[in-house]
Amino acid sequence: MKPLAPKYMTLIGCILLVFCTQAVGAFLMKNQVSTWYQTLIKPSFTPPSYVFGPVWTLLYLMMAIALWVYIEKSSMQSKMWGYLFFALQLLFNLIWTYLFFGLENPLIALVDIAFLWIAIALTIYAFYQIVPLAAYLLIPYFIWVSYACALNLSFYLLNR
Repeated sequence: MKPLAPKYMTLIGCILLVFCTQAVGAFLMKNQVSTWYQTLIKPSFTPPSYVFGPVWTLLYLMMAIALWVYIEKSSMQSKMWGYLFFALQLLFNLIWTYLFFGLENPLIALVDIAFLWIAIALTIYAFYQIVPLAAYLLIPYFIWVSYACALNLSFYLLNR
């Protein structure tokens, strides 16, 4: 059996990194989705619950591919800001799940998602400077998190 080329091993690593973050987030919220979340007053523009899983899965896959493209198409020295911003947005993404669902605190989660939004914008900017395709792959994520910011704010205002 022929071993995978190093670039595909990097892709697998990127996918594992991003999807492990998703798995931890899912673990942190699994009980609250069927309990606490169901008790909340929801804004009229809240999508049905079944939408979140497929949308987030696609966005996480696009994030992993964006990171992979960024890694493959740039020199190590030029990548540091992109790596930093990507790691920050991934961390803020994970923390949001814990704050919103784990702590059941939409207000603190709102602060976090604002930082997440900024970190995604900075990641897109840093990626665009080196590999525009990697930045373009993050635009749907940025749009979805912009929508999620509005949802989060509405959840807070409706349930305080």
